[in-house]
Amino acid sequence: MPKPSGPDRNAAPSVWRIPLPHTTAAVPIARALVRTALADIDAPADSDTAELLTAELVANAVEHTTGGAPIELVVELLASGCQVEVHDASPLPPGDLSIPGAGGPPDPWQEHGRGLLLIRTLSSACGHRPTAHGKAVWFTLPSRPR
Repeated sequence: MPKPSGPDRNAAPSVWRIPLPHTTAAVPIARALVRTALADIDAPADSDTAELLTAELVANAVEHTTGGAPIELVVELLASGCQVEVHDASPLPPGDLSIPGAGGPPDPWQEHGRGLLLIRTLSSACGHRPTAHGKAVWFTLPSRPR
């Protein structure tokens, strides 16, 4: 019997949906889950960047939404790289992900205010969309050269 050699690149995309607690503990959990998911599928995207941007999305969801509704992390392997989504219960948009510098430049003396800038800068695409229970904020990363 032949030994498996990794995912079939011609197969349908792989998707992971993982509920996370609505606490700051969700951030390191999400980083570890993204790292593990991308390693398990031998994803062609940069896992360090995926971890960083996922941490930003999850931290924003925890900080800027109220209530104890869980956050959902969705990691999808695409033929061209990967897409990560973070779902939360708030229908309010996260800010303008499409315009660099939206809301002005980050204050260099403040600890916060750079997450969306990082996502816009380091991802190949990003955005948000309404869902039945709030919104999903997402980014995609391209395949890295093998």
